[in-house]
Amino acid sequence: MKQHLADRVKTLTPSTTLAITAKAKELKDQGIDVIGLGAGEPDFNTPKNILDAATDSMMKGFTKYTPAGGLPALKQAIIAKLERDNNLTYAPNEVMVGVGAKHVLYTLFQVLLNPGDEVIIPIPYWVSYPEQVKLAGGVPVHLEATAEQQYKVTAEQLRGAITDKTRALILNSPSNPTGMVYTKEELAEIAAVCEEADILIVSDEIYEKLVYNGVKHFSIAQLSDSVKARTMVINGVAKSHSMTGWRIGYAAGNAEIIKAMTDLASHSTSNATTTAQYATIEAYNGPQDAVEEMRQAFESRLTEIYPKINAIPGFHVLKPEGAFYLLPDVSEAAAKTGYESVDAFAKALLEEANVAVIPGSGFGAEKTVRLSYATSLEALEEAVSRMDKFVKSKWQD
Repeated sequence: MKQHLADRVKTLTPSTTLAITAKAKELKDQGIDVIGLGAGEPDFNTPKNILDAATDSMMKGFTKYTPAGGLPALKQAIIAKLERDNNLTYAPNEVMVGVGAKHVLYTLFQVLLNPGDEVIIPIPYWVSYPEQVKLAGGVPVHLEATAEQQYKVTAEQLRGAITDKTRALILNSPSNPTGMVYTKEELAEIAAVCEEADILIVSDEIYEKLVYNGVKHFSIAQLSDSVKARTMVINGVAKSHSMTGWRIGYAAGNAEIIKAMTDLASHSTSNATTTAQYATIEAYNGPQDAVEEMRQAFESRLTEIYPKINAIPGFHVLKPEGAFYLLPDVSEAAAKTGYESVDAFAKALLEEANVAVIPGSGFGAEKTVRLSYATSLEALEEAVSRMDKFVKSKWQD
Protein backbone atom coordinates (compact mmCIF):
# COMPACT_ATOMS: atom_id res chain seq x y z
CA MET A 1 0.00 0.00 0.00
CA LYS A 2 1.29 3.45 -0.88
CA GLN A 3 2.26 5.62 2.07
CA HIS A 4 1.49 9.30 1.76
CA LEU A 5 1.68 12.15 4.21
CA ALA A 6 -0.54 15.16 3.90
CA ASP A 7 1.22 18.18 2.45
CA ARG A 8 0.32 20.21 5.53
CA VAL A 9 2.71 18.25 7.74
CA LYS A 10 5.63 17.98 5.34
CA THR A 11 6.97 21.43 6.16
CA LEU A 12 6.54 21.19 9.92
CA THR A 13 9.59 21.98 12.03
CA PRO A 14 9.81 19.70 15.08
CA SER A 15 9.65 21.45 18.46
CA THR A 16 13.21 22.49 19.32
CA THR A 17 12.46 22.57 23.03
CA LEU A 18 11.08 19.03 23.09
CA ALA A 19 13.98 17.73 20.99
CA ILE A 20 16.63 19.17 23.31
CA THR A 21 14.75 17.98 26.38
CA ALA A 22 14.60 14.47 24.92
CA LYS A 23 18.34 14.49 24.14
CA ALA A 24 19.17 15.68 27.65
CA LYS A 25 17.01 12.92 29.13
CA GLU A 26 18.74 10.35 26.94
CA LEU A 27 22.13 11.43 28.30
CA LYS A 28 20.83 11.40 31.86
CA ASP A 29 19.55 7.86 31.34
CA GLN A 30 23.11 6.93 30.39
CA GLY A 31 24.27 8.15 33.78
CA ILE A 32 25.63 11.49 32.58
CA ASP A 33 25.13 14.44 34.95
CA VAL A 34 23.26 16.78 32.61
CA ILE A 35 21.81 20.04 33.85
CA GLY A 36 18.75 20.89 31.80
CA LEU A 37 17.97 24.56 31.26
CA GLY A 38 15.40 23.87 28.58
CA ALA A 39 12.35 23.43 30.79
CA GLY A 40 9.27 25.38 29.80
CA GLU A 41 7.48 24.57 33.04
CA PRO A 42 7.74 25.51 36.72
CA ASP A 43 9.74 23.13 38.89
CA PHE A 44 7.08 23.17 41.62
CA ASN A 45 4.34 20.64 42.20
CA THR A 46 0.74 21.68 41.68
CA PRO A 47 -0.54 23.25 44.95
CA LYS A 48 -2.13 20.77 47.37
CA ASN A 49 -5.59 22.36 47.41
CA ILE A 50 -5.78 21.83 43.64
CA LEU A 51 -4.63 18.22 43.93
CA ASP A 52 -7.24 17.64 46.64
CA ALA A 53 -9.98 19.16 44.47
CA ALA A 54 -9.05 16.83 41.62
CA THR A 55 -9.11 13.78 43.88
CA ASP A 56 -12.41 14.85 45.40
CA SER A 57 -14.01 15.25 41.96
CA MET A 58 -12.99 11.74 40.98
CA MET A 59 -14.25 10.23 44.23
CA LYS A 60 -17.61 11.93 43.64
CA GLY A 61 -17.83 10.32 40.22
CA PHE A 62 -17.22 13.44 38.15
CA THR A 63 -15.36 11.46 35.51
CA LYS A 64 -17.71 11.68 32.54
CA TYR A 65 -17.89 13.88 29.45
CA THR A 66 -18.40 17.60 29.88
CA PRO A 67 -19.65 20.19 27.37
CA ALA A 68 -17.10 20.61 24.58
CA GLY A 69 -16.33 24.20 25.55
CA GLY A 70 -15.82 23.46 29.23
CA LEU A 71 -17.77 22.96 32.44
CA PRO A 72 -20.16 25.85 33.16
CA ALA A 73 -18.62 26.17 36.64
CA LEU A 74 -15.13 26.44 35.11
CA LYS A 75 -16.27 29.08 32.66
CA GLN A 76 -17.65 31.04 35.59
CA ALA A 77 -14.35 30.67 37.46
CA ILE A 78 -12.48 31.96 34.39
CA ILE A 79 -14.93 34.85 34.00
CA ALA A 80 -14.42 35.76 37.67
CA LYS A 81 -10.64 35.58 37.26
CA LEU A 82 -10.68 37.87 34.21
CA GLU A 83 -12.85 40.37 36.08
CA ARG A 84 -10.73 40.19 39.23
CA ASP A 85 -7.27 40.26 37.67
CA ASN A 86 -7.77 42.09 34.39
CA ASN A 87 -10.94 44.15 34.83
CA LEU A 88 -12.41 42.36 31.80
CA THR A 89 -16.02 41.23 31.57
CA TYR A 90 -17.07 38.23 29.49
CA ALA A 91 -20.19 36.10 29.15
CA PRO A 92 -20.07 32.27 29.17
CA ASN A 93 -20.55 32.15 25.37
CA GLU A 94 -17.37 34.23 25.04
CA VAL A 95 -15.17 31.63 26.78
CA MET A 96 -13.90 28.29 25.47
CA VAL A 97 -11.84 25.79 27.51
CA GLY A 98 -9.36 23.59 25.67
CA VAL A 99 -6.63 21.01 26.22
CA GLY A 100 -3.99 23.55 27.18
CA ALA A 101 -3.33 26.99 25.72
CA LYS A 102 -1.45 25.35 22.84
CA HIS A 103 -4.54 23.43 21.76
CA VAL A 104 -6.66 26.55 22.15
CA LEU A 105 -4.32 28.49 19.85
CA TYR A 106 -4.32 25.64 17.34
CA THR A 107 -8.11 25.57 17.34
CA LEU A 108 -8.30 29.34 16.97
CA PHE A 109 -6.13 29.36 13.85
CA GLN A 110 -8.06 26.46 12.38
CA VAL A 111 -11.34 28.38 12.58
CA LEU A 112 -9.85 31.77 11.74
CA LEU A 113 -7.62 31.27 8.70
CA ASN A 114 -8.26 30.52 5.05
CA PRO A 115 -5.43 29.55 2.68
CA GLY A 116 -3.12 32.49 2.11
CA ASP A 117 -4.29 34.53 5.11
CA GLU A 118 -1.35 36.20 6.81
CA VAL A 119 -0.61 36.31 10.53
CA ILE A 120 2.06 38.70 11.83
CA ILE A 121 4.39 37.03 14.32
CA PRO A 122 7.05 39.10 16.12
CA ILE A 123 10.55 37.63 16.35
CA PRO A 124 11.64 36.13 18.74
CA TYR A 125 8.53 33.96 18.87
CA TRP A 126 7.29 30.90 20.70
CA VAL A 127 8.17 27.91 18.54
CA SER A 128 4.62 26.74 17.82
CA TYR A 129 3.12 29.99 16.49
CA PRO A 130 4.37 29.75 12.89
CA GLU A 131 3.78 26.01 12.69
CA GLN A 132 0.18 26.34 13.84
CA VAL A 133 -0.45 29.13 11.35
CA LYS A 134 0.95 26.98 8.53
CA LEU A 135 -1.14 23.98 9.59
CA ALA A 136 -4.23 26.16 9.18
CA GLY A 137 -3.20 27.15 5.66
CA GLY A 138 -2.02 30.57 6.78
CA VAL A 139 1.21 32.41 6.06
CA PRO A 140 3.43 33.47 8.98
CA VAL A 141 4.81 36.98 8.46
CA HIS A 142 7.79 37.49 10.74
CA LEU A 143 8.52 40.90 12.17
CA GLU A 144 11.91 41.16 13.87
CA ALA A 145 12.22 42.98 17.17
CA THR A 146 15.86 43.55 18.08
CA ALA A 147 17.57 43.58 21.46
CA GLU A 148 18.00 47.34 21.04
CA GLN A 149 14.20 47.68 21.15
CA GLN A 150 13.93 45.17 24.01
CA TYR A 151 12.61 42.53 21.62
CA LYS A 152 9.30 44.40 21.30
CA VAL A 153 7.85 45.39 17.93
CA THR A 154 6.79 48.97 17.38
CA ALA A 155 3.57 50.32 15.95
CA GLU A 156 5.54 51.63 12.95
CA GLN A 157 6.95 48.19 12.23
CA LEU A 158 3.52 46.65 12.48
CA ARG A 159 1.96 49.20 10.16
CA GLY A 160 4.62 48.48 7.54
CA ALA A 161 3.99 44.72 7.68
CA ILE A 162 0.22 44.79 7.21
CA THR A 163 -1.20 43.88 3.81
CA ASP A 164 -4.69 43.25 2.51
CA LYS A 165 -4.13 39.58 3.40
CA THR A 166 -3.30 40.24 7.04
CA ARG A 167 -5.79 38.55 9.35
CA ALA A 168 -4.20 38.80 12.78
CA LEU A 169 -1.28 39.79 14.98
CA ILE A 170 0.07 37.46 17.68
CA LEU A 171 1.18 39.28 20.80
CA ASN A 172 2.89 37.40 23.63
CA SER A 173 3.42 39.42 26.81
CA PRO A 174 5.19 38.44 29.02
CA SER A 175 7.15 36.80 26.24
CA ASN A 176 8.49 33.32 25.73
CA PRO A 177 11.45 33.35 25.03
CA THR A 178 12.54 36.92 25.85
CA GLY A 179 10.73 37.57 29.12
CA MET A 180 9.91 41.09 27.94
CA VAL A 181 6.61 42.79 28.85
CA TYR A 182 4.79 45.39 26.75
CA THR A 183 3.78 48.56 28.60
CA LYS A 184 0.27 49.94 28.48
CA GLU A 185 1.51 52.78 26.25
CA GLU A 186 3.19 50.39 23.81
CA LEU A 187 0.07 48.26 23.66
CA ALA A 188 -2.08 51.32 22.98
CA GLU A 189 0.05 52.26 19.97
CA ILE A 190 -0.10 48.72 18.60
CA ALA A 191 -3.85 48.48 19.19
CA ALA A 192 -4.41 51.72 17.27
CA VAL A 193 -2.70 50.21 14.21
CA CYS A 194 -4.76 47.02 14.50
CA GLU A 195 -7.95 49.07 14.66
CA GLU A 196 -6.92 51.12 11.61
CA ALA A 197 -6.23 47.95 9.63
CA ASP A 198 -9.20 46.03 11.08
CA ILE A 199 -7.17 42.98 12.12
CA LEU A 200 -7.57 40.60 15.03
CA ILE A 201 -5.23 40.59 18.04
CA VAL A 202 -4.30 37.20 19.48
CA SER A 203 -3.02 38.03 22.96
CA ASP A 204 -1.14 35.13 24.57
CA GLU A 205 -0.99 35.97 28.28
CA ILE A 206 -0.01 32.59 29.69
CA TYR A 207 2.88 34.09 31.74
CA GLU A 208 0.88 37.01 33.15
CA LYS A 209 1.40 36.04 36.79
CA LEU A 210 5.18 35.78 36.43
CA VAL A 211 6.40 39.39 36.35
CA TYR A 212 9.24 40.87 38.40
CA ASN A 213 10.83 43.97 39.90
CA GLY A 214 7.62 45.96 40.07
CA VAL A 215 6.60 45.33 36.45
CA LYS A 216 2.84 44.96 35.95
CA HIS A 217 1.10 42.86 33.34
CA PHE A 218 -1.54 44.72 31.33
CA SER A 219 -3.84 42.97 28.88
CA ILE A 220 -4.27 44.76 25.58
CA ALA A 221 -8.00 43.92 25.82
CA GLN A 222 -8.23 46.31 28.78
CA LEU A 223 -7.57 49.36 26.62
CA SER A 224 -11.13 49.91 25.42
CA ASP A 225 -14.31 48.11 24.44
CA SER A 226 -13.38 48.38 20.76
CA VAL A 227 -9.93 46.83 21.33
CA LYS A 228 -11.45 44.11 23.51
CA ALA A 229 -13.90 43.29 20.70
CA ARG A 230 -11.04 42.47 18.32
CA THR A 231 -8.87 40.65 20.87
CA MET A 232 -8.78 36.94 21.60
CA VAL A 233 -7.22 36.52 25.05
CA ILE A 234 -5.38 33.20 25.45
CA ASN A 235 -4.45 32.01 28.93
CA GLY A 236 -4.45 29.03 31.26
CA VAL A 237 -3.17 27.60 34.52
CA ALA A 238 -0.05 25.82 33.22
CA LYS A 239 2.52 28.42 34.25
CA SER A 240 0.63 30.38 36.91
CA HIS A 241 -0.37 27.36 39.01
CA SER A 242 2.31 24.87 37.92
CA MET A 243 -0.22 22.74 36.07
CA THR A 244 1.53 22.13 32.74
CA GLY A 245 0.59 18.45 32.61
CA TRP A 246 -3.06 19.05 33.45
CA ARG A 247 -3.56 20.63 29.99
CA ILE A 248 -6.12 23.33 30.64
CA GLY A 249 -6.15 26.57 28.67
CA TYR A 250 -8.84 28.91 27.46
CA ALA A 251 -9.76 31.61 24.98
CA ALA A 252 -11.93 34.62 25.78
CA GLY A 253 -13.31 36.87 23.08
CA ASN A 254 -15.70 37.18 20.16
CA ALA A 255 -18.71 34.87 20.67
CA GLU A 256 -18.87 33.81 17.00
CA ILE A 257 -15.22 32.75 17.02
CA ILE A 258 -15.65 31.01 20.37
CA LYS A 259 -18.63 29.04 19.04
CA ALA A 260 -16.65 27.92 15.99
CA MET A 261 -13.75 26.85 18.21
CA THR A 262 -16.12 24.93 20.47
CA ASP A 263 -17.76 23.20 17.51
CA LEU A 264 -14.36 22.17 16.16
CA ALA A 265 -13.25 20.89 19.57
CA SER A 266 -16.40 18.77 19.74
CA HIS A 267 -15.09 16.86 16.72
CA SER A 268 -11.48 16.60 17.89
CA THR A 269 -11.04 16.36 21.67
CA SER A 270 -14.69 16.19 22.78
CA ASN A 271 -13.68 18.07 25.93
CA ALA A 272 -10.71 18.88 28.11
CA THR A 273 -10.08 16.22 30.76
CA THR A 274 -12.87 16.38 33.29
CA THR A 275 -10.70 15.94 36.38
CA ALA A 276 -8.35 18.68 35.21
CA GLN A 277 -11.31 21.02 34.74
CA TYR A 278 -12.41 20.51 38.34
CA ALA A 279 -8.82 21.09 39.47
CA THR A 280 -8.78 24.37 37.54
CA ILE A 281 -11.99 25.55 39.20
CA GLU A 282 -10.14 25.28 42.50
CA ALA A 283 -7.03 26.88 41.00
CA TYR A 284 -8.98 30.03 40.18
CA ASN A 285 -11.52 30.06 43.03
CA GLY A 286 -9.21 28.89 45.81
CA PRO A 287 -6.33 30.65 47.62
CA GLN A 288 -3.63 32.19 45.44
CA ASP A 289 -0.77 32.16 47.98
CA ALA A 290 1.16 29.47 46.10
CA VAL A 291 1.07 31.54 42.90
CA GLU A 292 2.79 34.45 44.63
CA GLU A 293 5.28 32.20 46.41
CA MET A 294 6.32 30.72 43.09
CA ARG A 295 6.61 34.16 41.49
CA GLN A 296 8.84 35.33 44.32
CA ALA A 297 11.06 32.25 43.95
CA PHE A 298 11.55 32.94 40.24
CA GLU A 299 12.29 36.61 40.90
CA SER A 300 14.89 35.65 43.50
CA ARG A 301 16.58 33.24 41.07
CA LEU A 302 16.58 35.84 38.32
CA THR A 303 18.19 38.42 40.60
CA GLU A 304 20.88 35.96 41.58
CA ILE A 305 21.65 34.36 38.24
CA TYR A 306 21.26 37.22 35.74
CA PRO A 307 24.58 39.00 36.44
CA LYS A 308 26.44 35.68 36.41
CA ILE A 309 25.06 34.75 32.99
CA ASN A 310 25.92 38.19 31.65
CA ALA A 311 29.49 37.81 32.98
CA ILE A 312 30.24 34.74 30.82
CA PRO A 313 32.58 35.87 28.02
CA GLY A 314 30.65 36.48 24.79
CA PHE A 315 27.21 36.28 26.48
CA HIS A 316 25.06 39.41 26.19
CA VAL A 317 21.57 39.34 27.70
CA LEU A 318 18.80 41.78 28.56
CA LYS A 319 17.31 41.37 32.01
CA PRO A 320 13.83 39.92 31.51
CA GLU A 321 10.75 41.37 33.17
CA GLY A 322 8.62 38.22 33.23
CA ALA A 323 8.27 34.49 32.43
CA PHE A 324 11.27 32.36 33.50
CA TYR A 325 13.70 32.56 30.60
CA LEU A 326 16.89 34.36 29.69
CA LEU A 327 17.73 34.85 26.01
CA PRO A 328 21.44 35.72 25.76
CA ASP A 329 23.02 36.58 22.43
CA VAL A 330 25.91 34.08 22.38
CA SER A 331 27.05 34.64 18.81
CA GLU A 332 30.34 36.15 20.02
CA ALA A 333 30.96 33.24 22.36
CA ALA A 334 30.22 30.76 19.56
CA ALA A 335 32.56 32.49 17.14
CA LYS A 336 35.38 32.92 19.69
CA THR A 337 35.21 29.25 20.68
CA GLY A 338 35.43 28.04 17.10
CA TYR A 339 31.84 27.10 16.26
CA GLU A 340 30.28 28.01 12.94
CA SER A 341 26.85 28.57 14.41
CA VAL A 342 25.06 29.01 17.71
CA ASP A 343 23.29 25.70 17.07
CA ALA A 344 26.66 23.95 16.96
CA PHE A 345 27.75 25.82 20.08
CA ALA A 346 24.59 24.70 21.93
CA LYS A 347 25.17 21.11 20.82
CA ALA A 348 28.72 21.24 22.20
CA LEU A 349 27.48 22.69 25.49
CA LEU A 350 25.24 19.67 25.89
CA GLU A 351 27.74 17.03 24.82
CA GLU A 352 30.90 18.47 26.41
CA ALA A 353 29.76 20.70 29.29
CA ASN A 354 26.60 18.67 29.97
CA VAL A 355 24.37 21.75 30.01
CA ALA A 356 21.20 21.65 27.91
CA VAL A 357 20.07 24.98 26.45
CA ILE A 358 17.63 25.66 23.62
CA PRO A 359 19.11 27.12 20.42
CA GLY A 360 17.45 30.40 19.55
CA SER A 361 17.00 29.31 15.93
CA GLY A 362 13.81 27.59 17.07
CA PHE A 363 12.50 30.99 18.13
CA GLY A 364 13.63 32.83 15.00
CA ALA A 365 16.61 34.34 16.85
CA GLU A 366 19.66 32.49 15.55
CA LYS A 367 22.25 34.40 17.58
CA THR A 368 20.73 33.39 20.90
CA VAL A 369 20.06 30.49 23.22
CA ARG A 370 17.17 30.22 25.66
CA LEU A 371 17.97 29.39 29.26
CA SER A 372 15.20 28.51 31.70
CA TYR A 373 15.62 29.35 35.36
CA ALA A 374 12.71 27.08 36.29
CA THR A 375 15.11 24.89 38.23
CA SER A 376 16.94 25.07 41.55
CA LEU A 377 19.40 27.87 42.24
CA GLU A 378 22.05 25.23 43.00
CA ALA A 379 21.60 23.70 39.53
CA LEU A 380 21.59 27.14 37.90
CA GLU A 381 24.85 28.15 39.55
CA GLU A 382 26.50 24.87 38.56
CA ALA A 383 25.27 25.30 34.97
CA VAL A 384 26.70 28.83 34.81
CA SER A 385 30.00 27.57 36.18
CA ARG A 386 30.17 24.83 33.54
CA MET A 387 29.31 27.20 30.69
CA ASP A 388 31.84 29.76 31.91
CA LYS A 389 34.62 27.15 32.08
CA PHE A 390 33.62 25.75 28.67
CA VAL A 391 33.83 29.14 26.98
CA LYS A 392 37.06 30.21 28.68
CA SER A 393 38.76 26.90 27.85
CA LYS A 394 38.07 27.30 24.12
CA TRP A 395 38.30 31.10 23.75
CA GLN A 396 40.46 32.22 20.84
CA ASP A 397 41.43 35.88 20.56
